[in-house]
Amino acid sequence: MNESPGSFELLSSRVDELEKRVHALEHPAEAKAPEATLIVMQANAAADDAEASLQTTRLFPILGRALLGIAGAYVLRAIAAAGAMPPVIAAVAVLYAFAWLIWAARISKISDVAALIYAGTSAAILAPMLWEITLHHVFTPMVTAGVLTAFVTLATVIGLRGGGSRFAWVAQGVAAITSIALAVATHDVMPFVIALLLTLLVVEYARALDYGQHAWPLIALVTDGAIWGMIFIYSGPQNARQEYPDLSAAALIFPACLLFATNGSSVAVRVILQQKRIGVFDSIQAMIGFLLLISSVLLFAPRNAGAALGILCVTLSAAAYTASFLRLSQRADRRSFHVFAAWSATLLIVGVLWSLPQSAAGIALAVVGIIAYIVAVRSDLRILELHGVLFLTGATVISGITLYVFGTLAGPVPGRPALTVWINAFAAVVAYTVEKDSRDDKWTGQGLHLIPAFLAVSAICALLVRGLLALTTLAISLDVHHIAFLRTLVISAVSLCLAFAGSRWGRVAMTRMAYIALAFVAIKLLFEDLRHGHMEFIAASIFLFAITLIAVPRLVRVGAQARAASLAKTLEAIGS
Repeated sequence: MNESPGSFELLSSRVDELEKRVHALEHPAEAKAPEATLIVMQANAAADDAEASLQTTRLFPILGRALLGIAGAYVLRAIAAAGAMPPVIAAVAVLYAFAWLIWAARISKISDVAALIYAGTSAAILAPMLWEITLHHVFTPMVTAGVLTAFVTLATVIGLRGGGSRFAWVAQGVAAITSIALAVATHDVMPFVIALLLTLLVVEYARALDYGQHAWPLIALVTDGAIWGMIFIYSGPQNARQEYPDLSAAALIFPACLLFATNGSSVAVRVILQQKRIGVFDSIQAMIGFLLLISSVLLFAPRNAGAALGILCVTLSAAAYTASFLRLSQRADRRSFHVFAAWSATLLIVGVLWSLPQSAAGIALAVVGIIAYIVAVRSDLRILELHGVLFLTGATVISGITLYVFGTLAGPVPGRPALTVWINAFAAVVAYTVEKDSRDDKWTGQGLHLIPAFLAVSAICALLVRGLLALTTLAISLDVHHIAFLRTLVISAVSLCLAFAGSRWGRVAMTRMAYIALAFVAIKLLFEDLRHGHMEFIAASIFLFAITLIAVPRLVRVGAQARAASLAKTLEAIGS
């Protein structure tokens, strides 16, 4: 019997369908489960489609209302154009924009999207309207700046009352950009700079209440740029800014002062009072504000700028040190502590340089360096040792001791050492004496120990050479070869003393300074003794160097053995 393939497949499908029906009749529970699953899936799909349709139907009316608001703004602009923009129409336009902002606040409880759109509508109405009103001289720049400040304040306050700032950033950003644009267009910078500062102050207040302000970086940078632009414009020649109104020195310095006060207060509140970690942008913003303050004072009040800025820096340094070690040093997160400590040291150095003469500044930094080392040893804070190194190094450079030491040891011999040389030498010796120095320190700690040791040894060598030269002058008239030999004699003797004393007392930096002194003598032989000395003095210098080269390692071993024996006796005495 011949059957076509199509009829065979049709018969097979019918048999399968018949088997499924029989199975469903025999097992009714299994048949209902797939049907229920299918019904649920269909219901979910229908719900998703309905939600998407509902969102679309909600968005379109919101956009339509926003467009109606913008159309109303154009109606007001048309009326104002017909009447040459009277102040009444301008005030109505401003109130109209404010009304849309209030509507955005009320609708934010229902829909965040609607609040953002209505806040954007408010900003889109206000910014062009203020541009035309100000350029047509209906509002003065001061009034316009006040309107922008009120707009930002209203947006921030009603955003905070609603529990956040879902739409406030729109008003804040548009107001900041409008302020900078109008400052450039009107050439009346001061009102809009003040408006930006007040805007930043309002935003910082909201941040202090732990409400996120997304527009804060933009507002901060725009404010920095506006103040820098004002400083740049008014620091130029008079004929280059004839279109800008004249401002007094106090008026030009005030914006930078207010900016620094705002940034500094914000950092102090967030880090010290609220115990939060200082942010990178917060640190940068505080430093920008301080640099703008310094620039404005130096440019517009140069007569008394140095003393005033020096006192300010020292005062801020004292406050930052107090906050660092009383409030921040015990926290697990060390970033805030290190940032405040770095600010403290920098401010102290800059303040001392501005407020004191050069010699007095060197003495003051040397004294502060000693205090830093003493406090570091008692409190076991390595950061203070680093500050002590900075202060001592700064004192050495400022006082001109480096030139004196180099001239005494390798160049033309200077005159009698000044008081600053003795004070800084004493400070370096005291700083190295009070600190802890051992082989157990890491390489960073050993590096910190080596710097005061180097400063102390260099100063001591210079003073010894100068004293020996003065004594020798009483007996003979010194020539170049005499000076070279006496220098080699003093430095070699100091190297021998350092080798033994360093290993005997367990002071690693002293032992290393002995080898550094040896290296200096070797270089000095090549560039001074061999070039300027007589044969007998050259031979004597080489003999001294050879003896020192042999004796230094042996003295190091002898000192180490003596130290080990002394420690063993101490342990035996304790054990007995």
